[in-house]
Amino acid sequence: MRRRTVSAGSLEEILEATAPLARAAEQPAEAAGAAGAAAPAAPAAAPRQQALRDEFEFELPRGYVDDEGVVHRHGSMRLATARDELRPQIDLRVKENPAYLSVVLLSQVITRLGPITDVHAGIVERMYATDVAFLQDFYRRVNSEGHTRAAVTCPHCDGGFEVDLSGGRLGES
Repeated sequence: MRRRTVSAGSLEEILEATAPLARAAEQPAEAAGAAGAAAPAAPAAAPRQQALRDEFEFELPRGYVDDEGVVHRHGSMRLATARDELRPQIDLRVKENPAYLSVVLLSQVITRLGPITDVHAGIVERMYATDVAFLQDFYRRVNSEGHTRAAVTCPHCDGGFEVDLSGGRLGES
């Protein structure tokens, strides 16, 4: 079992997420005890299901420039599967050059880049290094931490706050 530190804000999220499980466990006992009793006045609220977010929007710092000179900055990335992580290990390009792993991996999980829906390794190869570094960090955040937020500190006042890396450029509203 993995331990984690819980703050007051995240505790509320955990309680809300586990509330449907607690209600489901209570319902069979209530049904057995209330056999033959009158139906409750108000119907029980249906448990709220949270859908798994499996695709994340992003905006590249520089943008991919296609063959026509059009810059594409907005895109989306899906969550990686075990197959996505294993497939590059047998790729000959990765065997020759292990640094190529991130190119192959990113090309599998980026679902859209502007109007381009067929994102392949050749497209990722032609991206600026800053955009590839951004996508590698974005991939790590989405697949390891489950969100696209980053904690930052203001250099002027030393105040801490979070920014969402998925949309908008820093400093813009």
